[in-house]
Amino acid sequence: MSSKSQNKRRWAIDLTGRRGERGIEALPAPPGYLGSVMQVHVDATKQVDQGLVMKKAWDLALSPLKSVPMNLLLMYMAGNSISLFPIMMVGMALIRPIKALWATNATFKPIEGTHAGLQKLIFMLGNMVNIGVAIYKCHSMGVLPTHASDWLAFQESPIQMEYSYGGLALT
Repeated sequence: MSSKSQNKRRWAIDLTGRRGERGIEALPAPPGYLGSVMQVHVDATKQVDQGLVMKKAWDLALSPLKSVPMNLLLMYMAGNSISLFPIMMVGMALIRPIKALWATNATFKPIEGTHAGLQKLIFMLGNMVNIGVAIYKCHSMGVLPTHASDWLAFQESPIQMEYSYGGLALT
């Protein structure tokens, strides 16, 4: 095959404008093209929908409250024994909300505005509820020092008023 027949194929389109064909200047501009790609990008970033910003802010604010039922279920499933798994569960249930409280401003940084104050308050209250669930679990496990005898050696331990034993009655 000669080089002339290789250059002339039926499916080849020459956009350089040679041999009397249409050039690139004759092609219409694509939809959305306004002469400069940078101009289109800047215009698109200016059109931020405030409704979407508010929805994102409320999703962030309510996320700790949405995790409360799962934390309650996990604390129930961990049991009241003092072993590795329940201690790890309670530790993580305490550490995560405390870290989230310290990072409240960083969490809401992209959503700053006049409405961010209420969302921050609800976010912090939700994390406080999660901390309360973890502290209640510590209390029910007996890990919290609630009596003076827990930290003072000369204090007497509280007297246990009743004893309960489970099982079957042997007769």
